[in-house]
Amino acid sequence: MESTLAQRLLAGDRRALARAISLVEDDHPDGWALVREIYPHTGKAAVFGFTGPPGVGKSTLIGALTKARREAGRTVGVLSIDPSSPFTQGALLGDRIRLSAHFLDPGVFIRSMANRGALGGLSEAALQAALLLDASGREDVFVETVGVGQAEIDIIDHADTIVLVLMPGSGDSIQALKAGVMEIPDVIVINKADHPLTDTMVREIRGVLALANLDRSEEEVRSRWRVPIVKTEATHNRGIDELVERLDEHRAHILAAGQLAERRRRNLHNEVLAIATARMRRRLEGELAEDARFQELLLEVVERRLDPASAATELLERAAAPASGE
Repeated sequence: MESTLAQRLLAGDRRALARAISLVEDDHPDGWALVREIYPHTGKAAVFGFTGPPGVGKSTLIGALTKARREAGRTVGVLSIDPSSPFTQGALLGDRIRLSAHFLDPGVFIRSMANRGALGGLSEAALQAALLLDASGREDVFVETVGVGQAEIDIIDHADTIVLVLMPGSGDSIQALKAGVMEIPDVIVINKADHPLTDTMVREIRGVLALANLDRSEEEVRSRWRVPIVKTEATHNRGIDELVERLDEHRAHILAAGQLAERRRRNLHNEVLAIATARMRRRLEGELAEDARFQELLLEVVERRLDPASAATELLERAAAPASGE
């Protein structure tokens, strides 16, 4: 079954692609077997990550970019990482509704995935889904995260180019000016730029970016990619052409500097560790569900007779014991 599905996927079959992403998202063994089979055929797509506070218009912006890419003759995949439904753990479909103008275009594939509480705003299966889009022949893959914050910057592990989308006059966007978030974007977009505070926000962002360069040498500053700030009004298709130019310029820059391969090596290194960590946690939780000693440890922690770190150390030592010959 996997071989037939893989062949259909590699041939660009949309239904095969939809089925493949469902298998991976459900953590089905057939899904991981499929990724193993198609993986040698990946690495061709340009992957763009979009992050930013809720409500800044990321989905509308991606819709406008998708239209521009299609007019340029490129195929597009959109992966929207939605908040999970607290009842079904499924994806809420608001972003797909906003992208509905592209549903009937065979050159566009749109998929919402649940983040299922993932700390970094992306689900464990997000990169796998991006690989499937890549293998199916999508030339541009747009990955949109649920939000932005100090703990929600793992989009950097899933994309070649990172786009931070903000809007003027928003408290959430001001919060995003924190150093931990402002260090990750390759391109900054101020959407809804018809707002009177747009120019003020541009000055604030430039100030934050300038501070980031204070500790760098003059030569390093000159050689680094200078993060552009693009003003857009996605609902009116304004600024989209300039954004396309900046995205193309960044890709040309990292290719010329040999940084694309380096970024992907880092991304895959982090993804391997993330998958291993998630699986180890699930395995540990399953093993400890009915473990009497674990309950005793918890009681000792609750009664302040044992600190959490010491309890965790004992758990890890017990988990490792069978591998060391017990």
